[in-house]
Amino acid sequence: MRFPRRASTALAVAALLTTGLAGCSSDDDAAALTDVVIGADLAASSPTDAAYGRALQLRVDQVNASGLLGNRRLRLNILDNRSDATVSLRNLSSFADNPSVAAVITGYCSQCVTGAAKTINDKQLPTIALAPANEVAAPLNERRFIFKIGPNSPDSAAALATAMKAAEIKRVGVLHTDDLYGKGAKLAFEAEAVKAGLQIPSITEVKATATDITQAVGTLADSKPDALLYLVGPDLAGLAATSAAAAGFKGKTYYDAAAAGDLFIPREAAVASEDATMVFTQTLAIDDVIATTPAKAARKQWFRDYTSRYGTYSGVASLAADAISVLADAIARNGTARPALRDAIETTQLDGMSGAIRITPDNHSGLMPQALTLLKARSGRWRLAS
Repeated sequence: MRFPRRASTALAVAALLTTGLAGCSSDDDAAALTDVVIGADLAASSPTDAAYGRALQLRVDQVNASGLLGNRRLRLNILDNRSDATVSLRNLSSFADNPSVAAVITGYCSQCVTGAAKTINDKQLPTIALAPANEVAAPLNERRFIFKIGPNSPDSAAALATAMKAAEIKRVGVLHTDDLYGKGAKLAFEAEAVKAGLQIPSITEVKATATDITQAVGTLADSKPDALLYLVGPDLAGLAATSAAAAGFKGKTYYDAAAAGDLFIPREAAVASEDATMVFTQTLAIDDVIATTPAKAARKQWFRDYTSRYGTYSGVASLAADAISVLADAIARNGTARPALRDAIETTQLDGMSGAIRITPDNHSGLMPQALTLLKARSGRWRLAS
């Protein structure tokens, strides 16, 4: 997926994503519609951001077809930040200076959001971040216009430590990336490990862009832990598993939520990942979920809609869908004026595709801890652990 860097992307997105906006049936109807532009700051080179882009467009199409916004129609405008905080700041400033842009959604790059936080707040641009670091939505006095949709490291760490204690794990080796997310995730797990009585004999840091982590994982394996925990993004998750297998590690494997990617584990990592445990939402194993509530039925339908359009499924797609849902709900309640839209986002309560979302003045990170569950890698794909 390629995104233009400084121009409107309506035509490019339509060509790439095979869309075709719904919600109007005649020229007269189309003329009566008012476009509400949602900016998206994503990285064309990131598989995660590519999944975000696909999900954003699909959800925009669904909202437009639903008639939820009356005579308003959402329109997506994607700019490529190249995973560069400087480029991202330029993109976000451009969105902020464009009065037709009501709000912005940002992708996986945590540093891109934190680096632009002052600009976002000064220019009063409602922003929903899909980045994993906790710092994108905190501290609140510096993030008044920034909200987060996605798992939080303390919640992931608590679930992982509880699972490890139940599995009678005593010693855990930790691999984490050297970025804002990885360092925060490490601190969160260390705190939970103390509560659960877990020992951490070794901790190793790797670059988020690393292509060979054999030595780092081998160092962890040499400390003879009962389990290895990988606090890495999806690009490094499979590489970590194959590196541990190459090092002869026979213990258990755990991932936190930031490792979530595609439904099917890459073939080269499938065998090495067998029986690994990951904390994420149910959407990555939605086939195992029985639709006993309207919310669960909606999540299963979202999975079918996404796979029908794109031929595969990414676990992070539901997070992007929820970002659009939050904005659509806020626009329906308070309109498109930015301060009013910010206020509406800050009182969001909905059952999203990822799980329950509750945003308050005291908490700008909306995904509830109860949305997380344990998943197991089985025969090359993710399943509910239970």
